[in-house]
Amino acid sequence: MKLNPDCIRDILLKVEEIPDVHHHWDFTPQNIPEIFPNYTCEEIIYHIRQCELCGFLLHSSHSVNYDYYSVSDLTPSGHEFLNNVRENTVWNGVKEVAVKVGATSLSALIQISSNVITQLIKAQFGLL
Repeated sequence: MKLNPDCIRDILLKVEEIPDVHHHWDFTPQNIPEIFPNYTCEEIIYHIRQCELCGFLLHSSHSVNYDYYSVSDLTPSGHEFLNNVRENTVWNGVKEVAVKVGATSLSALIQISSNVITQLIKAQFGLL
């Protein structure tokens, strides 16, 4: 399946909504259409697995055939990436750069988002 960066971001935004350490999200074929109406169940499960493999999710577990995921929180890396791409203008800039340079892997998106934030900070201080 092709990686969809928007799907990754939407999953991280949803996981961030977990109110405290006593709660978690259960992503199942029954509730995924309600939570993520713009994606198929297969897309969500695939991208949750990619988030897990990238180290964005804390205490994630899944069924043997990966049709169910339970996630309790974001890791510091997950929070960092999400905070870098939270604003739509920044996110759109990250995706634009990724397409221009032909690098749309998750590791490239992480690096691009950090660089975009660095440039915005420099511009804020007039260092460009």
